[in-house]
Amino acid sequence: MGFTEKQEALVKESWEVMKQNIPEFSLRFFSLILEIAPAAKPMFSFLKDTDEIPQNNPKLKAHAIKVFKMTCESAIQLREKGEVVLSESTLQWLGSVHLQKGVIDPHFQVVKEALLRTVKEAMGEKWSEEMNGAWGEAYDQLANAIKDEMKAEAST
Repeated sequence: MGFTEKQEALVKESWEVMKQNIPEFSLRFFSLILEIAPAAKPMFSFLKDTDEIPQNNPKLKAHAIKVFKMTCESAIQLREKGEVVLSESTLQWLGSVHLQKGVIDPHFQVVKEALLRTVKEAMGEKWSEEMNGAWGEAYDQLANAIKDEMKAEAST
């Protein structure tokens, strides 16, 4: 069926809302990841030497922005091109880093759950199952592209 115009619009609309308060939503996003999977903390270099999530950690904010933004851009690409298209160097880097950190399928599910819960909280009454589905699909497509690159990297 492909990614619809409405799904793309829902992702863009919610991204515009979240961009208004990236520090809050990035902190919430990582709090949820660690709430769902506390054992994931050492996988993030900017979190492993601290007992709590630092409120003003610039690396945490930067990483969350990358995840939110790449997922949003994935949605736009799904609509325009029918697939996620990243530069080869970006995709290779993502595959390599995720492979080095020991990321496996369940980790992608944890991040997806945290992402969707963050979007839901950010959107409040504007949130809908349709918006949840749009973000979920965009994230899944991005995660699959990263997983494919991880497999390619592991086989070299």
